Amino acid sequence: MKLLLDTCTFLWIAAGSSQLSKRATELFRDPANEVFLSAVSSWEIAVNHSMGRLLLPAAPDIASLPLSEEEALYVSRLPGLHRDPFDRMLICQAVVNGFAVLTPDTLISQYAVRTLW
Repeated sequence: MKLLLDTCTFLWIAAGSSQLSKRATELFRDPANEVFLSAVSSWEIAVNHSMGRLLLPAAPDIASLPLSEEEALYVSRLPGLHRDPFDRMLICQAVVNGFAVLTPDTLISQYAVRTLW
């Protein structure tokens, strides 16, 4: 299965946080799954870090997923259920590429995208 990490999920993995669910931990560690971190999440982390809202932990080894033009343009097709622009782009990437999103965010699960937690 191809998993796209929500930004908070990535940060919790990197920090070894107890906020990560048991299922999310198992899915992340399962070698049968391909795990991706979007360039969108890297952007969100950099923005929050530059504003002093986030300390950067050491990053685990995860494949990077660049943002394509097709994914960026897909945002115009999404209903306005979620206002966070970073999460909306993650939703677009998941839909276009057939990924499941590893997230605790219930707003993301309102979209036609598979979410796991």
